[in-house]
Amino acid sequence: MRVGLFVPCYVDQFYPNAAIATLKLLRKLGVDVYYPEKQTCCGQPMANSGYEHLTKDCNRLFIDNFSEFDYIVSPSGSCVLHVKDHLHDDQKEQQATHIRKRVYELVEFLTDILKVDKITASFPHKVGLHQSCHGQRGLHLSSMTELVDTPFSKPMQLLNQVEGLEIIELTRPDECCGFGGTFCVAEEAVSAKMGKDRVEDHLMNGAEYITAADMSCLMHMEGILKRKNSKVKVLHIAEILNAEKEVVSE
Repeated sequence: MRVGLFVPCYVDQFYPNAAIATLKLLRKLGVDVYYPEKQTCCGQPMANSGYEHLTKDCNRLFIDNFSEFDYIVSPSGSCVLHVKDHLHDDQKEQQATHIRKRVYELVEFLTDILKVDKITASFPHKVGLHQSCHGQRGLHLSSMTELVDTPFSKPMQLLNQVEGLEIIELTRPDECCGFGGTFCVAEEAVSAKMGKDRVEDHLMNGAEYITAADMSCLMHMEGILKRKNSKVKVLHIAEILNAEKEVVSE
């Protein structure tokens, strides 16, 4: 199995540790991972802003970078969902179709393809799990509370395997953080209020860390936490799943 690591542009620029943790975790699990160095933005920001017709070059480059792999894995639910739904090319549609069917967000790759049932990680902290909208409602990484259905959470399934980690119970477990990509720019006041409400839920329930499968949501909440001078930190789920037990010297 040859896997191409797709690192979203905002992760590359602002949160490289999330990408590094993803790479290390996959290799730790025995996956043959490669990082195409010529990759750039997948085109999601333009498409979300109404300019999908300008993403053709992004699509073509993405196909050139990733069509040779058995699977493509990324630490970003929103970017993966964009590729799944929007990657097309008039000249290379067969390769585009292959990628759309083989691109996975990290959590779903671990649970659905690798079927990981034992994570050798240690993270002795109280953690709040943010269920990002793209992952939850687009990729179905977790159930939605408004539906009468059997509850499930793939991120929770993995976090429960981490030694010492305590998941806190949120009052509203699948509420949107308000980021929404370009929504936070176009509707700044609404976005900020939603983010403050989402952060407050974690704070009042005792979180030391907030984690998610989308670093973009965490970036939004991190800004709010810093403005509140809060000691609560954000970490991509890959960084927790890859966390090693600290060795205390005598």
